[in-house]
Amino acid sequence: MYFEYPETLEGLEQAKKHLERLEERDSMDTSGNPDKYHTRINSARMEVRRITESLKAQGLLPYTEQELLNHRLDEAFPKAKSREIVEFEGARYQKRFSPATKSRSGKTVTSWNQWWQKLPDVD
Repeated sequence: MYFEYPETLEGLEQAKKHLERLEERDSMDTSGNPDKYHTRINSARMEVRRITESLKAQGLLPYTEQELLNHRLDEAFPKAKSREIVEFEGARYQKRFSPATKSRSGKTVTSWNQWWQKLPDVD
């Protein structure tokens, strides 16, 4: 069952509590089916992420420094590929990706996390 919570701070707290309950239920499950709650947990995680992103866009939650930097770098280098290195404001950064969600089998990545990693200064 998929729950959709309002895009409010209270809705975010409700969504987080729902996710915690599902993760707790999954950790206590002894049915021998490791994927029993997989779909519900992934849906709950996506709902928490959706609400969090919406609240940040509305200005109700602050962006982190890394999120602000990622946004500025994405605007400056919109076509950057994975592991591409760029120079920005006197520092070097590398575009990085990691799987955010995978298919039920775990073989297919369905969405990606992406960020910019600051590289050490080269002498």
